[in-house]
Amino acid sequence: MNPRRVDAIIDLGYGVLIFVSVALIVSVGTLVGVAFGLGVLISYALHVVWKMARFDPDWMSQAVKETVGEQVEKRVDETVSEQLDAGQEQLETVDQRIDRRPRSKRSTHYSRKQ
Repeated sequence: MNPRRVDAIIDLGYGVLIFVSVALIVSVGTLVGVAFGLGVLISYALHVVWKMARFDPDWMSQAVKETVGEQVEKRVDETVSEQLDAGQEQLETVDQRIDRRPRSKRSTHYSRKQ
């Protein structure tokens, strides 16, 4: 059997099952139809992940790498920003302490040669 034909038949089967869940919602009751529909959608999501892994083995590792890269970049930016803010606050505190210190009186005597 041709793998693409099998995949197409499976996708069509999932479509029919989703249609059945909508029909169950209308005819039997909302709770039964929603439960059946959620089961179909979850199994379809698993099928899509399996299919993507089969046709493109690097798909999952690429997606994870991109997600991790974005999260690391975001966290580094936040950490650097926090550190800069903390450093700025410490610098301002030190400047205020320096400004409050009494200045030492220096001798303004100059010995002049006459």
